[in-house]
Amino acid sequence: MNEALLRSLTPNVLGILVRRGADFAAAEDAVQDALIEAVRVWPADPPRDAKGWLVTVAWRKFLDATRADTARRRREDLVEEEPAPGPAPAADDTLQLYFLCAHPSLTPSSAVALTLRAVGGLTTRQIAQAYLVPEATMAQRISRAKRTVSDVRFDQPGDVATVLRVLYLVFNEGYSGDVDLAAEAIRLTRQLAAVIDHPEVAGLLALMLLHHARRAARTAPDGSLVPLADQDRSRWDTMSIAEGVEILQAALARDRLGEFQAQAAIAALHADAPTAEETDWVQIVEWYDELAGLTDNPVVRLNRAVAVGEADGPRAGLAALAALDDSLPRHTAVAAYLHERDGDLTTAARLYAEAAQKAPNLAERNHLTRQAARLNTRRPR
Repeated sequence: MNEALLRSLTPNVLGILVRRGADFAAAEDAVQDALIEAVRVWPADPPRDAKGWLVTVAWRKFLDATRADTARRRREDLVEEEPAPGPAPAADDTLQLYFLCAHPSLTPSSAVALTLRAVGGLTTRQIAQAYLVPEATMAQRISRAKRTVSDVRFDQPGDVATVLRVLYLVFNEGYSGDVDLAAEAIRLTRQLAAVIDHPEVAGLLALMLLHHARRAARTAPDGSLVPLADQDRSRWDTMSIAEGVEILQAALARDRLGEFQAQAAIAALHADAPTAEETDWVQIVEWYDELAGLTDNPVVRLNRAVAVGEADGPRAGLAALAALDDSLPRHTAVAAYLHERDGDLTTAARLYAEAAQKAPNLAERNHLTRQAARLNTRRPR
């Protein structure tokens, strides 16, 4: 197999498909599929005309994908039409796609990308922009995911928990590029809730709505982060909060508690408080105890330490924090906050500065740097 030849031919083949009328993202997907086919076929049966072979196979792949996409969109259109009389089917192709995209053989990042492409209908370009990666990189990721699940039988599909985890990851990607992934995750989760009756699906939808309701208040006009306690609660979306609470209450009434329902209950308690000072931190700690029992997740215990610090005082919060691994993401930021609450401004300022160096994104880094600077100006000289 001459890999150098394949690499040299790829731009030419891509250009030919685009000139024939394929959009760039679809053409790139088709060329990637053709290259995969070449790697499989050529060692045993090398073509006389490598470029012609690639063009023919890539164009065929493009046509197949276009037909499949058209069929999928037609199915979606049919959902909007009045259904025929008689019992509704228990599942449809869309639901099957969710479970295929969350197949256990895929990595989380690949599962998210494939879900957005196959179920969400986003183009490769849109997904790449949302993830802030080159389009070619995302095309390769999606092609690998397609190849992984191409021969999958449904004797080992992703289960509901895996599908929900994928949708949760999509939601947590936030809002970048020309696709709002948080809003897209809510749309996809609504679709799933319409075709599967499961309290954790409802719990995840409620969680998304409750978090998304605070979106407008999360950043200042200059783009800086606004902590929950300092947010202007009049800017919260009360309709989304009401919908989220209603969905959550119905899910909790079924007495099949799961982690997304517990997270949503915590978010609902924050949303229910008229002011930060009126937050029911005691009940939030109780919900974190439930959540820790369900997941045994160290990040949950980290968030619980913050809640304990609010409910029982900063010393209690620091004691809870001391039992956790200090390499946890945001551990240093939590320690800084609790030390500030305890009045130790020198330690808090130092820890805020350390946390800024470990921040996962620029907005958080800037916020923590400002916190350190704020305390340094307050400390006695």
